[in-house]
Amino acid sequence: MDKTTKSFFEKLAGIRHNEEEFKPELTKLEESMNEIFEEAEGELAIDVYQTPSVFIIESTIAGVKPEDIDISLTSDSIIIKGKREKEDTIKTEDYIHQECYWGKFSRSIILPQEIDPDRTQASIKNGVLKITLPKINKTRSKKIKVRFE
Repeated sequence: MDKTTKSFFEKLAGIRHNEEEFKPELTKLEESMNEIFEEAEGELAIDVYQTPSVFIIESTIAGVKPEDIDISLTSDSIIIKGKREKEDTIKTEDYIHQECYWGKFSRSIILPQEIDPDRTQASIKNGVLKITLPKINKTRSKKIKVRFE
């Protein structure tokens, strides 16, 4: 009988030589998933809409402190990063149901039109992050007078 077959029958019979060797597969899977989630980032859910002069991004980020949010801008994109930390330590086995995301999150958005990063504003009210991104109006023309010197 080869080693794998013997091991299978020993597990079936409940014979344990080395506790680590016969650790349940589910527990090993849970450990692997915990390692992945510790390094993973959640994706921030957002709404993006526009008016004639601005783009507006809104996201529910309840439980996130303003100092834990990092917003980076270019003239055509925005990256929002942050982290939501749980203050209470609750054991995994004590959860009955868990859907809230805790940890790092980020979101990158490519905008359909150039914006003015210098005039962009961000605020949090009632757990909702609101970012106002003023559009650059390239179709607007400006006339200049020629001076005589």
